[in-house]
Amino acid sequence: MVAKIIDGNAVARQVREECAAITRDLKSRGVTPGLAVIIVGDNAASKVYVANKVKACTEVGLHSTVYAFPADTPDTEVEAEIHRLNADPQVHGILVQLPLPAHFDARRVVAAVSRDKDVDGFHLYNVGALVQGETLFPPCTPFGVQKMLEYENIPVEGQNVVVVGASNIVGKPMALMLMQKDATVVICHAKTRDLAQFTILADILVVAAGKPNLILPQMVRTGAVVIDVGINRLPNGKLAGDVDFEGVRQKASYISPVPGGVGPMTVTMLVHNTVQSALRSVSPMHSPAS
Repeated sequence: MVAKIIDGNAVARQVREECAAITRDLKSRGVTPGLAVIIVGDNAASKVYVANKVKACTEVGLHSTVYAFPADTPDTEVEAEIHRLNADPQVHGILVQLPLPAHFDARRVVAAVSRDKDVDGFHLYNVGALVQGETLFPPCTPFGVQKMLEYENIPVEGQNVVVVGASNIVGKPMALMLMQKDATVVICHAKTRDLAQFTILADILVVAAGKPNLILPQMVRTGAVVIDVGINRLPNGKLAGDVDFEGVRQKASYISPVPGGVGPMTVTMLVHNTVQSALRSVSPMHSPAS
């Protein structure tokens, strides 16, 4: 068996085309979806991520504005800008690029974003609402994984799912989202003993641990679906996931590559959430998480 590779770029293109169609309709009604991105400091990686997000918005037809602050800006000044953007009807999504400088209370700054414009899905309301399946905006990376499974018509209901990694950004929300689809979910993390005893039982294995080649072929059940969320920079400069791609590919039925798998989906779902927020502004009964 050689696994089918899940092409994240192809899934992202399909989602972006759907977003572009909705955006054209909204513009015909006088509404242009708008995203505000706040970045503080000179973190090189953050600048790249922000540039990619702005590019994706432009391609779909959204209006995006970057609000850049020096690293020594008081956090109260950034919060004041967020409150101004909360009240701006032309802004449908607000993103605070992390990490913030050390003197910032990052949790408080993120919490300043209105839940109705929290397109990153990090507001306490949206995180808490995941438990009931009523979040306005699912976190972008796990939402992207969900879309990839849907794209390949991979059933989730009744499946044994193992999520490796228990972060607030990926692991925990991923587990909650899959539970809402009636999967049986186990979360493993850095302190899990004998990780393989859990991963070998997975029909669907989602790995977001941040450790290259953590998952080896002998840890994966034959025919399993393997989604690699990890992005690691190796000493030679190349990118690698958390899964031994070539080895596991010989056992899995589906596998996502790194790069070109989950990565493109994260930015795409940010665009999706922003478009859905704009749609909700003209159709209040519309549910963004779709």
